[in-house]
Amino acid sequence: MTFPQREHGSTDAQGPVRWDFSSNANACGPCPQVARAVQQADACHYPDPSYAQLRQALAHLHGVASDRILLAGSASEWIQRLTGWAALHRRQSVWWPRHAYGDYAHAAAAWGLERSHHPSQAALLWLCEPGSPLGQNEDLASLATLMQHPHALVALDCAYQPLRLDGSPALSPSLQSNCWQIWSPNKALGMTGVRAAYVIAPELARTAAMELDAMAASWPVGSHGVALLMQWSQPEVQDWVRRSLKTLWAWKTALVHDLIARGWQCQPSHTPYFCARPPYPLQAEALRARGVKLRDATSFGLPGWWRLSAQPDDARLALTEALDALAPTESHP
Repeated sequence: MTFPQREHGSTDAQGPVRWDFSSNANACGPCPQVARAVQQADACHYPDPSYAQLRQALAHLHGVASDRILLAGSASEWIQRLTGWAALHRRQSVWWPRHAYGDYAHAAAAWGLERSHHPSQAALLWLCEPGSPLGQNEDLASLATLMQHPHALVALDCAYQPLRLDGSPALSPSLQSNCWQIWSPNKALGMTGVRAAYVIAPELARTAAMELDAMAASWPVGSHGVALLMQWSQPEVQDWVRRSLKTLWAWKTALVHDLIARGWQCQPSHTPYFCARPPYPLQAEALRARGVKLRDATSFGLPGWWRLSAQPDDARLALTEALDALAPTESHP
């Protein structure tokens, strides 16, 4: 049996890169308050196995009952768990957007689920808004189908909701509340190395929530992840994320300007990251040799396109200098 290859941005076998445009993490991070809490976390003891205090804090943040909060090792771990639950309940067909995170496809293959080519034919559906790699809203036609498909199991990946720079979600609050909402705030906090996530179960899915909670290993989130999620629930940390959006907007605007000046085609997005296509084949390894990394979007179904994220001015200068040095002479601005 073959499985889709899992490809990710940021750190790879060569280690971290100095100027990393390939990660969707908040480049204003790490959030100082959260970083301090993680550094001071008690790593000598297990966290509370019931996560009672953490569940209550997250429930208060979202205005839901605490029994609707489930802990997960990461968004990727939850993708595997929910897909496994769907397979156990004979939900054998799954749909995900055309350009989407590769773990949806990998989990489907691992659990033997078949991909449906239209959401109306699927028993499990994956949504992500804003999505990756494009940073755009979900397709309205797909959402219309969901509204007419009440028995589907719908998961909404909320990883990038806190990083929305403009626009409004296509999913209404009522549609979102009917989804299994997956939150992985380490991206918004600029601390992707801390693996921790949580899920808000739909209000009418209490039995499924208990089953999915039972499928988790003991202590799915360690002490450092608990510290990150507990801080995420605090108003001061939410304020820090909101303040960072203004900086990310300025960095993104400058990056798009520089790329367009060099003949790149840039897709619109609602997020600090977006996809762009260079006017010539990009030499990824040559860029890496200069300490610069972009995310090849081929695995997302976008050959020839690259995903880039807003970065500070020194990183942007390193990128433009590398592009100018490696571009064909006629491509220089």
